[in-house]
Amino acid sequence: MTGTGTRAMPGTTPIALLALAGAIACCAHAQPSVRAYPAPDAGALLATLAAHQAAVRGMNASARATSWIDGTRVRATVNMLVERDGHLRFEAEVRLQGMVAALATDGTTFTLFDARKNEVNHGPACPANVASLLRIPLAPADVAALLLGDVRLPDGAQPGTQVSWDAARGADVLAVRTRDGGVLQLMFRGSKEADRALVALVRTSASGARQWQAAFEDVKNTGGVLMPETIRFAEGKASFDDGVEILFKDRTLNTPPAANAFTLATPAGVAVREVGCEDQ
Repeated sequence: MTGTGTRAMPGTTPIALLALAGAIACCAHAQPSVRAYPAPDAGALLATLAAHQAAVRGMNASARATSWIDGTRVRATVNMLVERDGHLRFEAEVRLQGMVAALATDGTTFTLFDARKNEVNHGPACPANVASLLRIPLAPADVAALLLGDVRLPDGAQPGTQVSWDAARGADVLAVRTRDGGVLQLMFRGSKEADRALVALVRTSASGARQWQAAFEDVKNTGGVLMPETIRFAEGKASFDDGVEILFKDRTLNTPPAANAFTLATPAGVAVREVGCEDQ
């Protein structure tokens, strides 16, 4: 039997090769454990966040979205329009089937068209309803911020004055205390303002339990702005392997949307179901 792989060097054994490969893999994925530059202050990290929010107001994008919620993998291409204020439109397409669902919200109400059920759901834009298509159960403006590569600070948030260091991630950490007693951790990587980017978020409750986490990966310069190519999200104590992965295929920033972009017209003959937040 033949196959591809690494050819053994004379005098080496398969076990030795496996050990060497493991060591190489370990080193390749190791994160720096010590900050190699002076610690930035909290104001510098908040300025990085504010600059990104000002530079990225909206997005027209296509992404491959994969979720592993409840042990079931669901994958689709999602075309999305995103405005920072919480206006969202998602259209999910599945290979050989075309568009299977569409969701639109103006930040207050939402409409979901399920082509498979030939049904329209309409109701308030609470986190459970907004997550009907893209499984991120947050308020519309919070979902928008994540997709745009950053985060919306909660009302009444109180940023700490000290910046800590996460050795595992190799990132500076700014802790923001929320009005409900919880904490939102913002993790930045980069020694200078020009190359500093938000790379991870962790939201915990007043009791310290993790409510959700997010990661911004493969950060690249897009039109002069540092943007993640991949976004991961997971609820509660779940790992990213049991969450949502969004891999961008193409993306245009700050393109003005059409006037009716965030409304969905109900097709003739399709039933409309009014749903509340408890129905999801």
